[in-house]
Amino acid sequence: MKQIGNRAEVIPRRLLLVIALCLVLGAFTRAATLGVVNPKPTLILVSIDGFHADYLARYKPPNLIALSRGGVRARWMTPSYPSLTFPNHYTVATGLHPQNHGIVGNDIYDPASGDSFSLSDRDAVRDTRWWGGEPIWVTAEKQGQRAGAYFFPGTEAEIGGVRPTYWKTYDEKVPNFERVDTALSWLDLPAERRPAFLTLYFSDVDHAGHEASPHSTEVAQAIATVDAAIGRLIDGLKSRGVYEQVNIIIVSDHGMASVNPAHITLLDNYFDVKKAVRIVWGAQVTHIFPKPGEEEAIHRSLKGRRLGHARCYRKRDIPARFHYRDNPRIGPILCMADEGWRMMSRRRYEDDRQKGKIPDHTIGAHGYD
Repeated sequence: MKQIGNRAEVIPRRLLLVIALCLVLGAFTRAATLGVVNPKPTLILVSIDGFHADYLARYKPPNLIALSRGGVRARWMTPSYPSLTFPNHYTVATGLHPQNHGIVGNDIYDPASGDSFSLSDRDAVRDTRWWGGEPIWVTAEKQGQRAGAYFFPGTEAEIGGVRPTYWKTYDEKVPNFERVDTALSWLDLPAERRPAFLTLYFSDVDHAGHEASPHSTEVAQAIATVDAAIGRLIDGLKSRGVYEQVNIIIVSDHGMASVNPAHITLLDNYFDVKKAVRIVWGAQVTHIFPKPGEEEAIHRSLKGRRLGHARCYRKRDIPARFHYRDNPRIGPILCMADEGWRMMSRRRYEDDRQKGKIPDHTIGAHGYD
């Protein structure tokens, strides 16, 4: 099975995620004494979306703390750029930068085909064309292992002609305990059907961070909810006598920054949007695809004016440390909001304001440097 912990050859000297608790929970040699039917090494990869690096110390979730003390804990992890959900989850799965695996954002425009991708578009999410590289569940299946995924970006698509043996269509309404119990039930299957690699995904912390900011009672409650699901997973493994034969890796995809909702840069105040074929708007990252011959004019407009709290780059000038230049799905002009700020079009801003969608309290966001 392909390693996912060692990225040194692909992403030198960088940690990919905001937080990782890498837990080796026992030696496989004890399997025979426990009477385990299928003692092959098993890996469970758990993602807690939006879990900031300091949440362990700040909120002290007991099950996560106990696991970290019994295993290995990274002090922090650095996400790939942009620090968004789909790019970083697929980086975890493949070991590749977004520019190399092709999932360069949660919303993507492909100039070669003229097609668009959105994480909420089920047809696009399952479209093989968007997904490059080889994720770990595909590697496992190719090596004769079975994989089971209870949510994880990419697991709904056929990649390299392969899907996980067991997978679910994403539905955020499915209770966390049901996700855990289903994953555990896959471990109850006969040896020839039992997966050796599983994923679990929890979105509670990310949602709470967006709605109420990282420093909120809502985030504290969301962490407690997810921690209870981790506890249920541990109890389920112990009751089955396989706790000592399972490796668990708990990761996040990015952190969360506090944002004053009034801190908005109206980006289309600074250039003529009619000069663009497509603009992929993002509050933290916006891609501009100019019409033929208009790139210089757009860049000059953005470079020559004060944008407030945003910076725009031609693709070739994007900082090299982002590893975010070499893919046609990255706009020829890329604009990045400063941390704590958001970018919008004037139309979107006016529409949100009229509908009362501009919050009057601190919120949270990610996607920044």
